Amino acid sequence: MDAELKTHDGWAELVLNRPERKNAITGPMGTAMAECLAGAAEDETIRVVVLRGADGAFCSGLDLKAFNAEPPPDWLPDFQNLWRSAHRALYDCPVPIIGALERYAINGGAALALACDLLITGREAFLQVGEVQLGMAAPYNLAWLTLRHPESVAARLAMVGRRHTGEDLVSMGVAHECVADDQVLIRATELARAMSAYPAGATRTIKAGIRAAQSATADVWFDRFTATRSAGQKPPARDSMR
Repeated sequence: MDAELKTHDGWAELVLNRPERKNAITGPMGTAMAECLAGAAEDETIRVVVLRGADGAFCSGLDLKAFNAEPPPDWLPDFQNLWRSAHRALYDCPVPIIGALERYAINGGAALALACDLLITGREAFLQVGEVQLGMAAPYNLAWLTLRHPESVAARLAMVGRRHTGEDLVSMGVAHECVADDQVLIRATELARAMSAYPAGATRTIKAGIRAAQSATADVWFDRFTATRSAGQKPPARDSMR
């Protein structure tokens, strides 16, 4: 599968599993993520989820090779709905999500990192909301930035479009912690294990209390940022971010 859920004692890993394409985004990945998160939500023994990429990289953004393939993939016309399902599941997930940002989180991959409740990043790892440099909208990045951060942080990340490495992300409040690059997954796992040892229901109750301030449903919230995009819109044939 393009994403898989690995369960442990009290916690789980949601793994973006396309390492041969730097865990780049496709429609099937969106479907798989939504299914995995639904499984984590339904399992009352899971108290925290670590979101990471396979083989030491988080996510390089859209898989433009797949999007521009001839003939087009059968999932392309419905991509916006498939990808919305992943972000809806992230928004509705009742347990805290810890992101393990290894190497890079670019464009659509950055939105996944920003969706995490807590983000552990490497010192040289970077997050880049670079759509502005391509003349593209950044709807899910803007949605998560606006949900979690002040306007000044959203502007700094989305309007300039440059790379922001670990210490910079911590200074802006985007990342919870910055560690040596080879320690990112170790530290994310340590934090997940510590949080999974809290009393049953504690992490879900705290997250529900935090989210209670946001009355909009997932679709109402994301529609504010995606309303101008057509369902079948394809990305450009080349991406200068890679």
